[in-house]
Amino acid sequence: MGALTAEIDALRAVAAAGAAVAHDGFRGQLEIEQKGGETDLVTHIDRAAQTAVVEAIQTRFTDAHIVGEEGMLPKQLPAAGTAWVVDPIDGTHNFIRGRRLFATAVGLVVDGAPRAGTSAFPAMGDVYHTDGETVWRNDTAVRVSGVTDPHGAIIAPLLWWEHDDRDQYAALVAALVRRFADIRRIGAAQAVLAQIAEGAIDGAVATTRGHPWDTVGGVAMVRAAGGRVTDLHGAPWEPDAVGMVASNGRLHEQLLAVAGDVVDG
Repeated sequence: MGALTAEIDALRAVAAAGAAVAHDGFRGQLEIEQKGGETDLVTHIDRAAQTAVVEAIQTRFTDAHIVGEEGMLPKQLPAAGTAWVVDPIDGTHNFIRGRRLFATAVGLVVDGAPRAGTSAFPAMGDVYHTDGETVWRNDTAVRVSGVTDPHGAIIAPLLWWEHDDRDQYAALVAALVRRFADIRRIGAAQAVLAQIAEGAIDGAVATTRGHPWDTVGGVAMVRAAGGRVTDLHGAPWEPDAVGMVASNGRLHEQLLAVAGDVVDG
């Protein structure tokens, strides 16, 4: 872990600070606003949870560079150096609807590359964490699945599409259900990636660009758990990539083929 030992050791604690705020506000009275499009929503609890995470980081690391989803925090990863990446509530729609599948996700990147991450799901009682070498669900070390047959595989569409892009989303879903056993629409990208890392889901595809707070911690988990994460052409995924294929590694080429058919079709 080298020079990042202290930061990696602190990940669970800083994620827990935000998760506690999110859990306290869950199924309570919410102030809901639109940030951008019709599906881009934020609540006052998102903002409060982010504040808790940022304060927890800054108490420990006064000169920390923090990228975050809400407010005035930077939205782009620095090209060099270490940065914290914060999603105070990944799965805001789930949170608003009273569904338990939401997380406070905090990742670490070094020179723009995913290094470690924690996703805390307070309403489910699960914390996923990686130091970049091993992935844990709570106190149990986990690995990607061993599924090799696409007819036995569960795949998730990874990121949501705006209305103008939903023809491509529909084409992707149609291609996945024809090629694989079943699909899951989770509604929280970090949850999808954590579940690939633990072997509960076998792969995921997005043909649109995600934000760093939706992706980097989970990408570190999938890779540390023995999986593979690439762009749509099979090159190692980087945060500015348009699209992502994440898998247990054994189904990766089949997923790349589906993504290619959809994007080129």
